[in-house]
Amino acid sequence: MTTLKLDDFMPYRLSIASNRVSAAVATAYEALFGLTIPQWRLIAVTAESDGLTQQALGAATRMDKVTVSRAAVALVDRGLVARRDNPGDARSHLLSLTRAGRLLYDNVAPKALELEAQLFTGFSKAELADFAAMLARIEAAAASIAPERG
Repeated sequence: MTTLKLDDFMPYRLSIASNRVSAAVATAYEALFGLTIPQWRLIAVTAESDGLTQQALGAATRMDKVTVSRAAVALVDRGLVARRDNPGDARSHLLSLTRAGRLLYDNVAPKALELEAQLFTGFSKAELADFAAMLARIEAAAASIAPERG
């Protein structure tokens, strides 16, 4: 009989590594900018567009509807994100960064890149490229087992 040793189970190890990285990032974003990880993800994705629906933000960030909604409400309340009517669909709104949101993004992005550099300082460019390729393959394999629901 084959036994499962959790510390050798790759999905578990991947989850633990992800949780540790997320905790380190969350601590930095909260301390420096008063942002949660979901709020930062929405700001980062929104910064790359002229306006996105909450549904599109959920798909882009892989976060559920409730998490996206709560983060969006908090960002609108802080004046970092603006909601406007969606001319393509009257049932939804488009979210975009306000001037204050753009300024915050411009301050957070370099810190995010510094944190990434700190996390991966002991890895060569080739190792990071291989790791990125492996992550893409892991994501694709997971998607083939359990496709995401729209």
